[in-house]
Amino acid sequence: MSTWLERGVEPGAVERALSFDLPAGMRRPASVLAYRLTNLLPPPLPPAPPPPPEVRPSRRPDPYQNCDGCDRAFRAPAPGRCRKCSLEAA
Repeated sequence: MSTWLERGVEPGAVERALSFDLPAGMRRPASVLAYRLTNLLPPPLPPAPPPPPEVRPSRRPDPYQNCDGCDRAFRAPAPGRCRKCSLEAA
């Protein structure tokens, strides 16, 4: 019966499948149940879908820095000169 439950069948459905339309003069009830447990076994469940891809957190913007040349604020990973001062120095 555990195989039935592993395949997603509810306990009430297992009970109905095993006890529905039993013969009137059973001599070997265990044989009938064994037959039904094996021959009426539902197919296995389809494989579970793959987990969704991990959502990568958005990259944080670089912090504000003050330009060493003109004291203008700009975003950069490290302190230094802004784009305009870098171009003028080159």
